[in-house]
Amino acid sequence: MASIVQLASTGEEPLAGHPVGRAFLRELPVIAVFGAAIALAVAILVYGNPAEPGSAGFWVIVQTRWTSLGTIALVSVAQAVATVMFHTATANRILTPSILGFDALYVLTQTALVFVFGTSASSMEGIPKIVAQSAIMVVFASILYGWLFSGPRADLHLLLLVGVVLGIGFGSFSSFMQRMLTPSEFDVLSARLFGSIGKGNPEYLPIAATIVGLVLVFVWLRRRTYDVVALGRDVAVGLGVRYRREVVILLVLVAVLVSVSTTMVGPMTFFGFLVATLAYQFAPGDRHGQVLPLAIGIALVTLLGATFVLKHIFSAAGLVTVIIEFAGGLLFLIVLLRKGLR
Repeated sequence: MASIVQLASTGEEPLAGHPVGRAFLRELPVIAVFGAAIALAVAILVYGNPAEPGSAGFWVIVQTRWTSLGTIALVSVAQAVATVMFHTATANRILTPSILGFDALYVLTQTALVFVFGTSASSMEGIPKIVAQSAIMVVFASILYGWLFSGPRADLHLLLLVGVVLGIGFGSFSSFMQRMLTPSEFDVLSARLFGSIGKGNPEYLPIAATIVGLVLVFVWLRRRTYDVVALGRDVAVGLGVRYRREVVILLVLVAVLVSVSTTMVGPMTFFGFLVATLAYQFAPGDRHGQVLPLAIGIALVTLLGATFVLKHIFSAAGLVTVIIEFAGGLLFLIVLLRKGLR
């Protein structure tokens, strides 16, 4: 106590000068965003509940809102971690995982399902369909990465170029099938392709939570290895890291996370870029142990805040993903114009 009083009398900052104080200041952004996320989650659960607080009806309504919260949490973690790790693998903070054609593949699978089964495809929901759809995306990514990185011409830029070409091809084939649909079938397809938090399937949440949790634990345990990977191929190889293997593993993990998120709520192209860019700006350093928690917290605050404001204030819950994608796309253009393709 005497030392703190002495420091205060000399005009120095005791909190910033003490090791514990410095650690607290470094973690302050993470503490702030997760505190805001918890507050928003509680507000979503209890705000606007017409039942009397503490009654049976009150808790029934709260329980129904847990599905939306679970969906928001899983999508936030999946998109934030996938984008940050994709930036690590590609050594480029402008790119997003959608450049590898994941969104286009999702659109293609949904379009093909409606094209083959017609309006009856709307009743083909459930765990088998969701798991099969995620498996298709992961298998596609694994085969693509394994093929491109197994030969002597293994090149990350070639992978990105092939991903862009495949994405364009998937989009063109999807457009061809969509033109052959009837108006009623096209309405069914449009409802499937429109990203919405309300699409969360409570039966799929435990499976999705297990997958995302395992990937998150794996990434966190190897975060220091990925700090080395982020330094570039030459530095990583010089420090003893098997760069090619680590990049392939990272890209497969990104495919798993993106497939889970896309299957749950539909395509979200710029949401991950939005939260990752903000995390880079406010994180105290560039290490994954500093960026990942902040990116997840910002993702939670962004989705929870947008859901609360649009649902309870503007009564437009269906526009959550539209507003977020607009903000993310605007930020993407700003960063692109200021920094270029670096």
